[in-house]
Parts: sequence; C-alpha cells; structure tokens
Amino acid sequence: MKIKVGIIGFGRMGRFYLSEFQKNGHYTISYICDISDSSRELASRLSPESVVTANEDEVFDDPEVQVVTLCTLANSRKDQIAKAIAKGKHIISEKPIADSIDREWEVVDMIKDYDKFSTVNLYLRNAWYHNSIKEFIKTGEIGDLAILRICHMTPGLVPGEGHEYEGPAFHDCGMHYVDIARWYAECDFKTWHAQGINMWNYKDPWWIQCHGTFENGVVFDITQGFVYGQLAKDQIHNSYIDVIGTKGVARMTHDFKTANVSLHGVTQTYELERPFGGKNIDRLVSEMAESIESGKRNPKMPEMRDSAISSEYAWIFLENCHKHELPSIGNMHTLEQIRERRRNMKDGYGLLHKIENT
Repeated sequence: MKIKVGIIGFGRMGRFYLSEFQKNGHYTISYICDISDSSRELASRLSPESVVTANEDEVFDDPEVQVVTLCTLANSRKDQIAKAIAKGKHIISEKPIADSIDREWEVVDMIKDYDKFSTVNLYLRNAWYHNSIKEFIKTGEIGDLAILRICHMTPGLVPGEGHEYEGPAFHDCGMHYVDIARWYAECDFKTWHAQGINMWNYKDPWWIQCHGTFENGVVFDITQGFVYGQLAKDQIHNSYIDVIGTKGVARMTHDFKTANVSLHGVTQTYELERPFGGKNIDRLVSEMAESIESGKRNPKMPEMRDSAISSEYAWIFLENCHKHELPSIGNMHTLEQIRERRRNMKDGYGLLHKIENT
C-alpha cells in the first residue's frame, strides 16, 4: 500500500516535492495545501488526484495521511510540527525548522521522544559528490582531515526576494554550508571569525566569509554570498569545496548541471563527473519511504537537531561579523537595478518564477 502524504505550502519547494513524490512510486499525494488561490489552481492542474485545500487542518486531521511535508515560511513551522506530532504524522520539513533559535530548540525538545520519523531538508548531505568525497576520506587516502574550504557565490536571491523569516543570505542559504562543514568534520565548532560587507548599502551583509576551527582541530573557511556579478551581461558563479588532508586532497566544483570531483590520494586518483542532482529531494523522500516501510530510521536522514545546530551557528557567524569592521559599498539604486533585472529575467540563478511561467 502506498504512503499517503500531504504537502503544506505549494511555493517553489512544495512543487519540487510534488514532482519527486510523483516519480517515487511509494507515495500517493493525498493533499496539497496553500493559502494562495493561484498556487491551489496550479496544484489542481499538476496533481488532479489530490485534495487541494487552503485549510492545513484538513491535512493534519485526516488519519490516513502518514507523512506531512512542511514547505511554508519558517514562522509557521513550529506550530505545524506541533500539529503533526499531535496527530501522529511522519514529518519532512524545510529548513530552518522555526523562525528563531529559541523556537528551533523548542522543536528539537518536542521531537526528541517522538515515535514517528522526522527529518529536515539539509540537501547537501544527500549530494553524491559529498558522499563520494567522504567515503574517500574514510579510506585514509588523504591522511588526516585537516582543512575544509567551502565556497558558494552566485547572483542569487537579493534582499527582499523571499528570505523574510529565514534571515539574510548567510543564514537562509549559508546554513547549508555550515551544516556540511560540520558533517565532514564530525565535530562541533570551537572558534570563528567572520567578515562581511554591506553590499549596495543594504542593512544586512549579503556576503560573509567565516573561518575558524572545530574541536578536533580541523580548520574551516566558508564563503557565501549572493553578490556574484548580479548585473554582469553573462552571469556566472563560483561554487566549490576543497578537502585537504595531511597526505592528499579531494575537491569538487559544479555548474548546477554537472558536478566534477577530483580525488587525489596516496595510491589512487579518481576523476568523477555526474549530473549535479539539484536539491536531492528524490533521495530524501526515498529515505523516508524506506524508513516507514522497514520501521527503522534511515541513518542518512538529517535530524531536526542538525538543522537547529547549523541554524544557530549561521546566526552566530552573522552576529560575529557585526563585531568587526563592516564596510558598506555600493548604493540602493544599484540594488533596485538588480531587482528590476531579476523581475524580468526568464532564466537565472534562484529566480522565484511566477506561477504562469512554471
């Protein structure tokens, strides 16, 4: 019997989940919920077999719904997770799991003794390239892990384009890179120093570089910002990871279509090239299905606690950059030019497409 799922929130991420649930074969999409008339109209077209509603309680109250997928804004998630727990649902949540650190840790406390499965979309943990690199590290081919260098700079979401309750770029997007650094180090952060810049004279830094150490001595630097050539005629990005050991190195670059991994160990060298994989939602929904059907949690599913920790440190690093010189370069006129360009672009980095273009 197929697993019945309800999707709550049918914006960009909700549509991604629908696509992957439809492909998976283990699920029936029983409900799609959104308060937007246009989103519900789209949901009816894309999933005519689903009940489409504006009332989330219809989803939670149906005892046949086994899984709820929470894709609304972060300020709704704590209450929705509480409803899911009260009704005995398995939970897939977008990150962050609430709109403040205190509320995120309240969610962690709520979920710790829960007897159903819950997970959060920390999608980099399911990326084939990160798993290939980590497996190579475990072989000892690069010696002891020593340095993690992570960079993700694109002309992506600018201020006012969908962050709201998820915070500035280094929290909204950057917490993924905070999480993956911790996933590699298998340890907690010990020290840090963050430098930011208030690009376009905006009130929050939209580019941050943070470096520091983990408790096991591994050194890290994380660079993230949506400031990379926003008005360039031909837009580009810069995204990579360097994993440096005492003997060898492993690294990855990608162009959002193809990922290239170079593994340089003491006895082996591999060059891998495969499709990038996007948000890897296919893996997350498969892991949830495997967990439900086997009755045993798939260990690859991130826990709510992982999200809270990564969110908290992303905020800490943001706060830390305010303790140092925080220059402001550019002006709001340039930011308005960028916003106008993005409103009219048909193809670009992180565009929030209008429904009619979906």
